[in-house]
Amino acid sequence: MISQEVARTWIERWDAQQQAYLPDREDRFTAIIDAVEGIAGRPDPLVLDLGSGPGSLAVRLLRRLPEATVLAIDADPLTLALGRSAFGNVTGLEFCDLDLRTAGWSAGLRLERAPDAAVSTTALHWLPQRALGALYAELARILRPGGALLNGDHLSEDDTAPRLQRLERALLQREEQRRFPGGHAESWVDWWAAAAADPALAVLHAERAAREVESEHHGSPAGRLSVHVRALQAAGFAEIGTLWQRGENRVLCGLLPG
Repeated sequence: MISQEVARTWIERWDAQQQAYLPDREDRFTAIIDAVEGIAGRPDPLVLDLGSGPGSLAVRLLRRLPEATVLAIDADPLTLALGRSAFGNVTGLEFCDLDLRTAGWSAGLRLERAPDAAVSTTALHWLPQRALGALYAELARILRPGGALLNGDHLSEDDTAPRLQRLERALLQREEQRRFPGGHAESWVDWWAAAAADPALAVLHAERAAREVESEHHGSPAGRLSVHVRALQAAGFAEIGTLWQRGENRVLCGLLPG
């Protein structure tokens, strides 16, 4: 068990390093939550948070929609433990230890009604392409008619306009340099190295390594927009498009018929 104080300290560090690499992170969160509120059509939507980590998006959604229920799904035992310890008293929030790469993962949710939406932020690009397609197909089966997938992530266009892509990335890099002239205080790698060195997290870090939660990340094409669009189309989502965007940082939405 991790104390609430320790868990919240680590989550504050997590949010700080994420914000450094994603300066528009809170804007992306807001756009996703706005979309959930607009799609749900009820004050108490049931929302799946895919690859939730310690629950950063989930707790923000529940602040806006306190009658909602959010099932925060992840296979990383360390971030799940941080979320449970820090936010275990948040009404409407439940952390679920499930691997989105495993077929039939949704059976572990024991759903009593169809979810209104599935959300994700900076997570689904970790999936191999086949697992991403299976995930979207499973969502199409369990979401209610008219339900939505809202995926916030850095998703690049295909290389049909390479010079334009390079210019876009250069503009964002220059903007980041203006925002953070001294560089980033702590990187993603630094955060995980510090977590591994904390005796309070040692057992969880070892379990994380044993589960190989990062094993298929490098080289996955799931960082490309077209891969997600084709997978959503194949799964049966009727309308697919970008709701919010800043360069490659976007919120991609897929809407089911209904």
